[in-house]
Amino acid sequence: MECYLDNSATTKPCQEAVAAAVDAMTEHFGNPSSLHQNGMAAQQLLERARKTIADSLRAESGEIVFTPSGTAANNTAIFGAVARYRSGKIVTSAMEHPSVEQCMSALETRGFTVVRLHPDKNGHITAGQIAEAVDEQTVLVSLMAINNEVGSVLPFSELGRIVRAKRSPALVHVDAVQGFLKLPIVPKKCGIDLLSVSAHKVHGLKGAGALYVRKGVRIKPYLLGGGQENGLCSGTQPMPAIAAFAAAVRAYGDSTAHLAYVRALRDRLTQHLSALSGVQINSPADALPYILNISLRGVPAQVGVNALSERQVCISAGSACSRGHRSAVLTAMGLSPERIDTALRISLSRETTEAEIDACAAAVEDVLKTIGKKGT
Repeated sequence: MECYLDNSATTKPCQEAVAAAVDAMTEHFGNPSSLHQNGMAAQQLLERARKTIADSLRAESGEIVFTPSGTAANNTAIFGAVARYRSGKIVTSAMEHPSVEQCMSALETRGFTVVRLHPDKNGHITAGQIAEAVDEQTVLVSLMAINNEVGSVLPFSELGRIVRAKRSPALVHVDAVQGFLKLPIVPKKCGIDLLSVSAHKVHGLKGAGALYVRKGVRIKPYLLGGGQENGLCSGTQPMPAIAAFAAAVRAYGDSTAHLAYVRALRDRLTQHLSALSGVQINSPADALPYILNISLRGVPAQVGVNALSERQVCISAGSACSRGHRSAVLTAMGLSPERIDTALRISLSRETTEAEIDACAAAVEDVLKTIGKKGT
């Protein structure tokens, strides 16, 4: 039995998403910008999909901009938010996804001051840290909702309140790619101006993401061209991926029930792994249960990934070891180099089964017995 436990990297498309993509490719294949009958049918499909994504965030349809990916949504939000400034202060964290962190590094070369808040050993950043960093010179606050490596929940719901209390002109951006549909996220209620999501993390297809832009917020476009998506993301909309995105959202089901189910699976896995000598748990106890980061003593991360793959268990390395760089997230948390270099990320979905959990635990135990001893 193959155990697919790399759902934070991508999820298996649900049947509803696949059917919607096929329909868009075969029945509604027109360009939504075309004015003939086929194009208008595609446009209607596009707007139905937009309403679905908007409803999932309790937003208005006009607040949803489709993008090619979560990365494109993050880039559009960040560069669009600061485009009218030549300099200014940006507050973010030291544990952001590369699609945010690399934007920050680029903005530093343009004269912006970037303050990166560091997490504690459990991957937590507090509202107090954010409040201390934000001031009247801050033009953007960008923070992820859920950390993609360890699953820690950041105080995204408090950002709007903090910015208002500090009388800051900053726009608030949240990368919610790992949290979308897994936690209740209502950007308008939280004072969030810009929020990024992605289709293939919620059983949709790769090739579609979305950016929530709060009504009244004005950002400049990052991608220029035909002016699609109200000018904020030019390029012909990928209708198969967008239709599949909407279908996956409609089919997702009860998020609260899924969360409880996945938490039980995570706890079962943690109980198994904690009983094994050589396993260290890196995720905090209050992490989103869809993500569990562990280290296997004496087993380098890529060796562990390969060994588990040979045992039909698919997971990810917790660090970018393929390029020789240690995980910035685990480094920021203050973990030892040895623990970082042996880190693995196990990520679950609503489709994960108890049998997969038990098989994963057994495979980890076997890897520790056969490889761990050689590495110690």
